[in-house]
Amino acid sequence: MTDSRKQTMVDISLVIPCFNEEDTLSVLYKEANCVLAELIKAGSVSTREYIFVDDGSKDNTLSIFRQLANDDNNVHYLSFSRNFGKEAALLAGLQTARGTFVVTLDADGQDPPSLIPLMLEAVISGEYDCAGTRRINRAGEPPIRSFFARRFYALMKKITDVEIIDGARDFRLMNRKYMDAILALPERNRFSKCIFPWIGYKTKWFEYENIARTAGKTKWSFWKLLLYSLDGIIAFSSKPLAIASVMGIFLFLSALAFIVFIIVRRLIWGDPVSGWASTICIILFCSGIQLFTTGILGQYMAKIHTEVKQRPQYIIREAQ
Repeated sequence: MTDSRKQTMVDISLVIPCFNEEDTLSVLYKEANCVLAELIKAGSVSTREYIFVDDGSKDNTLSIFRQLANDDNNVHYLSFSRNFGKEAALLAGLQTARGTFVVTLDADGQDPPSLIPLMLEAVISGEYDCAGTRRINRAGEPPIRSFFARRFYALMKKITDVEIIDGARDFRLMNRKYMDAILALPERNRFSKCIFPWIGYKTKWFEYENIARTAGKTKWSFWKLLLYSLDGIIAFSSKPLAIASVMGIFLFLSALAFIVFIIVRRLIWGDPVSGWASTICIILFCSGIQLFTTGILGQYMAKIHTEVKQRPQYIIREAQ
């Protein structure tokens, strides 16, 4: 990216992180281009740009970027040296975008560009700084995945101080003030679903029914989603540490009560031999609790370790 390109502002930027999305890119670009062409025709915007971010794809995603960039001067792309994750790709796109208004959306076709005019109208009015989207259902998703997703949102509402909306997508339209606030956060352990509401400002929500992928398969397995949700909990809540402390206090008080019980039983009934099985169960239970709480502490320490190393969140191999 040249310095002159960075300094020249445009009206609206579309930031699209991609990982192995060769089957969906052309469809998304055509649909988004039609929507933005209508906005230009209506006079809502005059200049636009597309920022595609290749998160270390193994298919022909980068080749499609190159072709789109050759055919359309409004298309630009970043290609990572390896897979750094969606959060890194999203951050790179936001740091590159020059738009007065910035849209973030996925490349899988589940974020309908047709909503962009309504979102833009809400933010241009000045009443809102951001327009967000949320799915009102999860039709087509495996039931177990939908169940755990809803439990995750319910849990986050209880253990964090941010207002996270059930079904919220990363499909958003932001003004420059809102986006600059996001970029001002220096943390490396990023969880956008909580970063967006954490910075505050007013958000207008648009609801829509779940849309199936245009093509291909989701890159988010149940295990990846679980680890991602744990990252979010650790990044925006200290409640797990409080839970570990409460469990420690509970076990300590339980141990005191059990000691009193053993002393009383020994004085009244004797019985120095029996109770071996129950003793082993108690030892295993306490050991499991200790390992569990140590694991919680370890997760927070691992995040601190990541922060203090100050490694770059991504490395760009190619850009245009």
